[in-house]
Amino acid sequence: MKVLVACEFSGVVRSAFLRRGIYAMSCDLLESDSGGPHYCGDVADIIGDGWDLMIAHPPCTHLAVSGARWFKNKVKEQEEALDFVRMLLNAPIDKIALENPVSVISTRIRKPDQIIQPWQFGHGETKKTCLWLKNLPLLQPTDIVEGREARIHRMPPSSDRGRLRSITYPGIAAAMAQQWGEQ
Repeated sequence: MKVLVACEFSGVVRSAFLRRGIYAMSCDLLESDSGGPHYCGDVADIIGDGWDLMIAHPPCTHLAVSGARWFKNKVKEQEEALDFVRMLLNAPIDKIALENPVSVISTRIRKPDQIIQPWQFGHGETKKTCLWLKNLPLLQPTDIVEGREARIHRMPPSSDRGRLRSITYPGIAAAMAQQWGEQ
């Protein structure tokens, strides 16, 4: 199996697959934060390279409803972001999971197949995350925990806030690798 993890600089999801002995490569416009197979560039350059599974994390800057008050000022940017999401969802790959927070993807493209929370995968936090799936089963919770807080939502402003907010929780990445890597 060959797995493409699109729009991932952290290597968290890629590494979860690699730990299970499944070839995975991350791809992002940014350099990877960790060692491992990574393509630094446009995912469109490699999307047709014979992948069996793609897990995509398109940037949510112009899509997430948490920024709805600014939508009227970024119509063009939002359309471009939605076109990028469509390109990912229509990629010539048999199995696809696209991850994003609650966003306009739900109303402008289609509703998500599933909504997950970090607390379902061993992290005592809330961060509603939508999954749009193609030929994949719903992701089953692996470790439901108590003590749920909105740490990411309450993160103070900083120069790296967006970067930190976009990193996938390791428990969710491990569940993806375990459950979807065996498909």
